[in-house]
Amino acid sequence: MKALRFAGGRLSLDDIPPPFAGGEALVRVTRSGICNTDIEIVRGYAGFEGTIGHEFVGVVESAFDRPELIGKRVVGEINAGCGTCEKCLAGDPRHCPARTVLGITGRDGAHAEYLTLPTANLIEVPDIVPDEQAVFAEPLAAAWGIGEMVDIEPDTKVAVIGDGKLGLLCAMSLGLVCDSVLNIGKHRSKLDIAASADVETMLLNDIDRSHINRFDVVVEASGSESGFETALELVRPRGTIVLKSTFHGTPTWNASRVVVEEITVVGSRCGRFAPAVELLASGRIDVTRLIDREMRLSDGVEAMSKASQKGALKLLLRP
Repeated sequence: MKALRFAGGRLSLDDIPPPFAGGEALVRVTRSGICNTDIEIVRGYAGFEGTIGHEFVGVVESAFDRPELIGKRVVGEINAGCGTCEKCLAGDPRHCPARTVLGITGRDGAHAEYLTLPTANLIEVPDIVPDEQAVFAEPLAAAWGIGEMVDIEPDTKVAVIGDGKLGLLCAMSLGLVCDSVLNIGKHRSKLDIAASADVETMLLNDIDRSHINRFDVVVEASGSESGFETALELVRPRGTIVLKSTFHGTPTWNASRVVVEEITVVGSRCGRFAPAVELLASGRIDVTRLIDREMRLSDGVEAMSKASQKGALKLLLRP
């Protein structure tokens, strides 16, 4: 099968044997989405080598312990736990110390014709959700998962820094649960996507004194090292900063300000897929405007180059 792989510092489209499912499900990928994390892996993030990609929708080809899934369209939780540790037994393999992560840690990923995952990770996709939307389940789950980490009420004042795919999804999903969300970015054309979902928007250069220390919660989803400094400017004393960015680098920030103003800093990585699939099926989140283009998996190296360009939105791969 064809797979987009990173190894030895080189990204390439390779022909490799299909994966052996063993006790897991074999899934034929119908769409995969290029994520900023994929781009960062190629830059050295996480030290991963193998088939990249973790956003996908596909059809189950085999599943010995859940035969009812065969032939069904599914998306999949990307963290596969050991099944026996305290975290796994509590139903949260996302923090299993021995976990593998699809296309990120110890497990070949989704930019391929086939992948394998434990059947417990798979969520069936309703017929009403087309592949082009279902492939957004992973980033939408990550955005919606902010609510697992921080209490968001209707009157919470929220700022989201970043107008990339994740930043837009964070702003749009938070806009469903609170009345005051400001999405801040550098690209008016991308901010217009959030505006179409009734989210207030602002260009980064237009921040003024009236925005300093104003927000209860600031979500940093810019993917840049400067985003945290901006978040520190915007959050109120005793407010909360939620970090969503994964980038290869070591940011510098004013630790004393965090202490003096008693700011809570929360890391937020993956969310649960089932609520994200329900959101897609409900039509409350429209992800179609986030799609830049679709390309064939055989053009995956070129697709990664295009996805790395400034201003690019979601690029989908089709085996």
